[in-house]
Amino acid sequence: MGKLLLRALKREAVARPPMWLMRQAGRYLPEYLETRKQAGDFLNLCYTPALATEVTLQPIRRFGFDAAILFSDILVLPHALGMKVWFEAGEGPKLGALDKPAAVTMLEKADIHSHLAPVYETLDRLKTALPAETTLIGFCGAPWTVATYMLEGGGSKDFKTAKTWLYADPKGFDALLDLLVQKSADYLDAQIRAGAEVVQIFDSWAGALSPFGFERAVLEPLLALCRKIKAKHPDAPIILFPRGVHPHQLEHLVEKGTGLFDGLGLDTTQDMAWANRILQPQIAIQGNLDPIALYAPIDKVEKKVRHLLDTCGHEPGYIFNLGHGITPQTPIANVERLAETVRSFKAGAY
Repeated sequence: MGKLLLRALKREAVARPPMWLMRQAGRYLPEYLETRKQAGDFLNLCYTPALATEVTLQPIRRFGFDAAILFSDILVLPHALGMKVWFEAGEGPKLGALDKPAAVTMLEKADIHSHLAPVYETLDRLKTALPAETTLIGFCGAPWTVATYMLEGGGSKDFKTAKTWLYADPKGFDALLDLLVQKSADYLDAQIRAGAEVVQIFDSWAGALSPFGFERAVLEPLLALCRKIKAKHPDAPIILFPRGVHPHQLEHLVEKGTGLFDGLGLDTTQDMAWANRILQPQIAIQGNLDPIALYAPIDKVEKKVRHLLDTCGHEPGYIFNLGHGITPQTPIANVERLAETVRSFKAGAY
């Protein structure tokens, strides 16, 4: 019959939608916190295959999700390119920001694969450690989103530096995006060869741009990256997660990307009834339960999950997920109820 996630990405009829959660391996699990202590710091956890494998497996053991996503971070790529990257408690990621366009040429010489070898080893370990029915997902950040971290030196509210570079020096900005397209393609190619069966590309800040900026810095690089992956791995499914963009932009992305990607992750702002009607007949859709809904009383959680399933789960091409990453204080019992509810759902329209 095949794995549920792979079948859903082909928009085949399945008995129930597959499920996994963004950030499903994380701080809401006590076993993750214990493993994190062993690592000492976050990047060391990402680069220690035995520990990264362990935390990737933890939510699979607890909840029986249909997919395991590699435990890592989108910023391991700029780290591999030679940039300084660190994580400060309570503040998130920090980078030694690029200060001029000429700095991009220095990054081109980096051998990312020697730096990222521990990530590939983690995938190789997971390939044999996961249950036979569980799909292994690799991932990277999208060129625009990774570029913002590299230019801002961390997260940002207004993306002033990145946007200024985009508008004032479009050729310089294109050079950075081109570099990230190529290096991200190389990274995902290596992940697939190491065992990833699906890859997801996270464009967390896709919604921060004007329509012009979206076309140039989000859509075109995303599709260029997909072309490179599909050229080497035509059968490897790709899921895009462009967070915070307008529905018209999603339609445009699906139209221009026909044949280049297989699934579209939808954030909490999107209307899933609209997505079921407009997008799902063309491409698999994934999402989009609000992670904060998991703080509600357990019966309300079940009601929210059932509503999503009833909206999208009776037709081919739906993957149950959150609209963003699970948060640290999420009650474990509510995640258990979520998994039970999805597992018991019958796609009665088939």
